[in-house]
Amino acid sequence: MIQALMRTTHPALAGIISLKKHWAGQVALVLMGSLFVALLAQISIPLPFTPVPVTGQTLAVLVVGGALGSQLGALSLLLYLAEGAIGFPVFAGHVGGLPVGPTGGYLIGFVVMAAVVGRLAERGWDRSLGWSILAMVIGELVLYAIAVPWLGFYVGFNRAIPLGFLPFIAGDGLKLLIAGGLFPAAWKLVGSRPSAD
Repeated sequence: MIQALMRTTHPALAGIISLKKHWAGQVALVLMGSLFVALLAQISIPLPFTPVPVTGQTLAVLVVGGALGSQLGALSLLLYLAEGAIGFPVFAGHVGGLPVGPTGGYLIGFVVMAAVVGRLAERGWDRSLGWSILAMVIGELVLYAIAVPWLGFYVGFNRAIPLGFLPFIAGDGLKLLIAGGLFPAAWKLVGSRPSAD
């Protein structure tokens, strides 16, 4: 209804609502997605027993992937990694530089996670809270499948799951619910739910 009203009252404003329909809008969405991840990355709580902090990055990646779809979501995360790699302080704790070290697997896994959640959203998994949460759980499992073995190279493979997965289960559950609640607002900004082309 809002889109129809804006088309009839001010055609220039209607284009803002459908950012995904034009290449310039897609570029803007990719940039906004990367900045959203960078912003939530600064919500960072170090844990004394693991090199992996609790951050808002995972929540941001879920929202970006689910709202933008597989291609734009993955591009947002690639841009985020590029911003950090060239030295912008976009990673947790205002850190920049190449995504190496114990947490590098999480950063790389975010790209795949956004693509997977975005693809499932394009296939209609975002139409109900239950299916949305299942899509995000799958995305989380993909993330950990990449991040935990990477962490194992630094802390030992026998310690990778206790240090890189188990401490984050409860927090990830909360992030899934928050992301599910943020999807409608994200779709309004983007202009539509993701759909496969």
